[in-house]
Amino acid sequence: MKVFCLTFVTLFLAELGDKTQLSVILLTSKTKSAVWVFAGAATALVLVTLLGVLFGDVLLRYVPEKILKKVAALAFVTIGVLIFFNKM
Repeated sequence: MKVFCLTFVTLFLAELGDKTQLSVILLTSKTKSAVWVFAGAATALVLVTLLGVLFGDVLLRYVPEKILKKVAALAFVTIGVLIFFNKM
């Protein structure tokens, strides 16, 4: 249950105000189909999360966790710098 709660809070906070949420707001206002936009977005997020979990599980079998954390941190910093300089 601890892992569930940690995952929920982490993803919930990470998704607030991101481009996915903004896209859903725009789609809802454009289509006036809140239920179908919600269903499509929820299904997409579930499938993307499933792919991440499956890929992460396989990756952890071959790459040590310490290395994965460093690579992920480097990727986030790189993306942040690119966004900061309007290159992404």
